[in-house]
Amino acid sequence: MLTAQDLFSYRQYWAKRFGTAPVLPMTLEEMERLGWDSCDVILITGDAYVDHPSFGMALIGRLLESQGFRVGIIAQPDWSSPVDFQRLGRPNLFFGITAGNMDSMVNRYTSDRRIRSNDAYTPNGEGGKRPDRSVIVYTQRAREAFKGVPIIVGGIEASLRRIAHFDYWSDKVRRSILPDSKADMLIYGNAERAIVEVAHRLANGEAIGDITDVRGSGFMRQAVPQGWTEIDSTHLDEPGPLAPKVDPYATEPACAEGEKQGARVISFHRRPKGMDREHTVVRLPSFDQVNTDPVLYAHASRVFHLETNPGNARALVQRHGKRDVWLNPPPIPLETKEFDRLYEFPYTRQPHPAYGDAKNPAWEMIRFSIPIMRGCFGGCTFCSITEHEGRVIQSRSEDSVIHEIETIRDTVPGFTGNISDLGGPTANMYRLRCKDEKIESACRRLSCVFPDICPHMSTDHRPLIKLYRRARKIPGVKRVFVASGLRYDLAVKDPEYIKELVTHHVGGYLKIAPEHTESGPLDKMMKPGIDSYYQFKKLFDKYSQEAGKEQYLIPYFISAHPGTSDEDMLNLALWLKQNDFRPDQVQAFLPTPLAIASAMYHTGRNPLKKIKKRSEVVSVPSGTRQRRLHKAFLRYHDPENWPLLRETLKNMGRSDLIGNGKKHLVPAWQPAGTGGEGRKRVQGSKSPSSRIRQSGRKSAAGKRGKGRG
Repeated sequence: MLTAQDLFSYRQYWAKRFGTAPVLPMTLEEMERLGWDSCDVILITGDAYVDHPSFGMALIGRLLESQGFRVGIIAQPDWSSPVDFQRLGRPNLFFGITAGNMDSMVNRYTSDRRIRSNDAYTPNGEGGKRPDRSVIVYTQRAREAFKGVPIIVGGIEASLRRIAHFDYWSDKVRRSILPDSKADMLIYGNAERAIVEVAHRLANGEAIGDITDVRGSGFMRQAVPQGWTEIDSTHLDEPGPLAPKVDPYATEPACAEGEKQGARVISFHRRPKGMDREHTVVRLPSFDQVNTDPVLYAHASRVFHLETNPGNARALVQRHGKRDVWLNPPPIPLETKEFDRLYEFPYTRQPHPAYGDAKNPAWEMIRFSIPIMRGCFGGCTFCSITEHEGRVIQSRSEDSVIHEIETIRDTVPGFTGNISDLGGPTANMYRLRCKDEKIESACRRLSCVFPDICPHMSTDHRPLIKLYRRARKIPGVKRVFVASGLRYDLAVKDPEYIKELVTHHVGGYLKIAPEHTESGPLDKMMKPGIDSYYQFKKLFDKYSQEAGKEQYLIPYFISAHPGTSDEDMLNLALWLKQNDFRPDQVQAFLPTPLAIASAMYHTGRNPLKKIKKRSEVVSVPSGTRQRRLHKAFLRYHDPENWPLLRETLKNMGRSDLIGNGKKHLVPAWQPAGTGGEGRKRVQGSKSPSSRIRQSGRKSAAGKRGKGRG
């Protein structure tokens, strides 16, 4: 079993004598009031500074403060020049740079590549306060502001771009963010262990370029160093056909250089026993290769995801020009006692006072919510949680969660007695882990719940039920809601949990995400079949009725996901109509960097299986018209979509679904001023007024439901 130094066992830095800051300073005046002449670490973020543990820079800043370092924040700087990056002076140790809680491109652009008008992480929701590809821009400006200061990049934007990746917004493969930003180090995933170790080593006089052994970190180097064994990834998981067929070592000068330095380069089809994993590195196809060969891109994606378990992952290396991007294995998950302490720092739990009365939409949404765990072993191919937080669930203790509820009750203005969410990336994975630590450390499954729940995975929800019951008894707390996404295929394994949830923690509507009804796209998503939804709905309805409550499920669906055909979307639309669901908003698939589904989108191949000559080809709804069509199927009830749906149904030979009856998907008439057409009436058709009103049956999605996006 892997072990790591306790996060809070380091000797505190001498600056601890200055004490704890009421808020981390954003100006020189604040620093002077604290008695500081400089900052040891300056964190630069694309988000407004909210001193709350759900905001990454606040958590990392308070963590470094607990280690004795003086930490300043530069939030949403003016990137037009280096001036704003100089506002706190030169940091003694390093700049830490992140785009914020969201990827800057996802934050600014819709799935249709349209600019969003607002930004939830900016005061008053104002848009345009961060640049595209914020990490690259901020790093360049920080370098201009103070030459020679080490720069460490992190957060989700850096994590998802740590190797060569398909970039949806430019529609091309981009290099790792390391050479593009010219940062000294990248810390990916949950950064606590790595950032604390690196900060102390820098404080002890080590050069940033000499710190190359920290788990969860990445950096540039010339070649594989002496004493390491280098494995060609194409011999671990042989792709084919290659176009052109290339020996990756024949054209890579790094390998020859590596051999001169004593690196051992080997190729094999079976991993030999007894290999020193800690000194083994897997060489992925180079940037130039994945940029020109979709097969090698899909192969690299598959190998990358097979090397993400902290228990067995090896270092990865990928050539970019004349240098290598080197990624050390993932960080070791935090122990519960370490995780708890992250939430015990003296957060104000509010936006920095400098913002005055400005509203911060992201903070407004989460200020009464509490994360109880992190990570996700679901492995949904379109989701970035696994790539960033990992598959191993890290859970807080029951006492820690209860203490935070009491803190919110006693200190957060506006608290009315309702906890808005007790959850995390997945609401019901709290304390769920593999039953055997040895099996967990050796496992390379991409999902613990697909195609079926692994027999080694615990599905015992009793610790979560106990937490819910204790939370409800806290004086001053009226209701505790669960608003995070629910993994219902896990929930049905423990009906007592569903009963507890439905009876006490649902506010009339519960959001769940079947994503689709058809097996084709569901298999590519690694999501359970629709039968699991029916099982959960049956129990949900049963326990709601027993509790005397009228409650409804709000199902989320996704359009244009790789592996989805027009017929799949038609079947989903018919299912929605049959069940009287009318989503107000829907999510169109957005290919985020590093996600397996993004590799499918870019390459048309399926990295869930070995990439072979006869490997599965994935249908990809990639054109603007087809993506719009798939979205229109989800919103079949919107008159703006009817002309496109009529045309498509005719082309599919399904004109029988056009008409004014209950069994028809879209009407034959068109209301005036909609769909780009004037009002059109088919002879003999009835008045449209009753057709466009909400159905008389009560329906969660029809009345108030909103999908993602």
